[in-house]
Amino acid sequence: MAMHDSGDGSLSSMPTVGAMPALDCADPATLRAMLAQQAGEVASLRAAGLVQAALGDELREANGNLVLATLDARTLRDAAEGAQRRQNEFLAMLAHELRNPLAPISLANAMLLRLPEPSTELLNLHAIIHRQVLHLTRLLDDLLDAARISSGKISLLRSPMPLVDLLRRSVQTVQVRLQERHQQIQLDLPQELIVDGDPVRLAQVFSNLLVNASKYTGDHGLIRVAARAHEGCAVVTVSDNGVGMDAPVLASVFDLFTQGPRALARAEGGLGVGLNVVRNIVELHGGTVAGSSDGLGLGSVFTVVLPLVADDGAVTVLPRASAVPARRRILLVEDNLDANETLGRLLLGEGHLVTSAYDGVAGLALARARAFDVLICDIGLPGLDGYQLITQLRKTAGAHIPFAIAISGYGQVEDRMRAIAAGFGQYLVKPLDADALLALVASSAVSRFIAAARPH
Repeated sequence: MAMHDSGDGSLSSMPTVGAMPALDCADPATLRAMLAQQAGEVASLRAAGLVQAALGDELREANGNLVLATLDARTLRDAAEGAQRRQNEFLAMLAHELRNPLAPISLANAMLLRLPEPSTELLNLHAIIHRQVLHLTRLLDDLLDAARISSGKISLLRSPMPLVDLLRRSVQTVQVRLQERHQQIQLDLPQELIVDGDPVRLAQVFSNLLVNASKYTGDHGLIRVAARAHEGCAVVTVSDNGVGMDAPVLASVFDLFTQGPRALARAEGGLGVGLNVVRNIVELHGGTVAGSSDGLGLGSVFTVVLPLVADDGAVTVLPRASAVPARRRILLVEDNLDANETLGRLLLGEGHLVTSAYDGVAGLALARARAFDVLICDIGLPGLDGYQLITQLRKTAGAHIPFAIAISGYGQVEDRMRAIAAGFGQYLVKPLDADALLALVASSAVSRFIAAARPH
């Protein structure tokens, strides 16, 4: 025990760790015990120092591992983003390369119907080709949209539009399929429902739902499409009396690459992305979609809910052909020989005057030298691409500017917007819908453009 002055003149005691008593009165045994005690305390202090050093080493190692893990996570994220970007670029290029041969196939098939007195066998062949072209086109569209949605790159071109007209057109797109399977379709539609939507994307939604209903409904089955207004929303149901769904399928029916029970032969095909695309497009419109079924063999019901908007008169409508078909002077610029020939023949068959060019340089020279009513121009051209052609034509002093229609195998919104910004009036994705193209060429909108472009 050590003594110290407490400050008031008195002495107080305090313990001193490792303090040794006076040595002059200690016997050898006591000294040995005291030395052993001191040695133990020294060893304890050394051990504590080693533990502290070890903890410091472990902390430094942990910090180093954390830094490495953060760097690895960033590397993995960058690699995943790069892989997704390359995947989307590959899918876009794949769609372009597949749409290019689909374009002349589709146009040649459309011309079969325009042959004088086509035989029943020829009409049957036309129907087969038409169905398969539509099927391939839909697969490409759904696959690309699924990739774009997953990367957050899908956008909408929205405007007030009549939903009932869009539903009727969607039914028409699958009519041939329904007739092939002798399936009936019943419509219960009101006079008018106006929604703020992208007509192309919403048509894709309802076409996918109708195709899905037909796929899982047997021959001679029944499909119903109904629409009504409810609490400020348009409620559309697509129901069938097909195979139905059990609870596990219902729980994941809108997930990517999910499909209902299918026969081993997979006669209907499909990638399991259509309903996933439906859900994402509907949600981008601020709506909801849900599937329901009373069980296997009891059919299915898909319900789409979209917000209604007031009818302000500014409703998007499709261009309509004029009552008397107009004869247009058309410049066709397309480097694919088969596509150029088939599209040229189709236009000539409708009474139009067609001049063809096979590259951008020749197309620009013709457009500068002669007056045309309509320019139909592929985007991917040698020499000058379609964007460069229309840009240089509009910069040419004194040049007659025709109504310009861009055609391309690329169908992304940014491609469409770039074409419109460059000076095209319309942007059509291959394979072209022959009837829609002919209606556009002969439409009153083109007539008004031509009238406005004439010198006064």
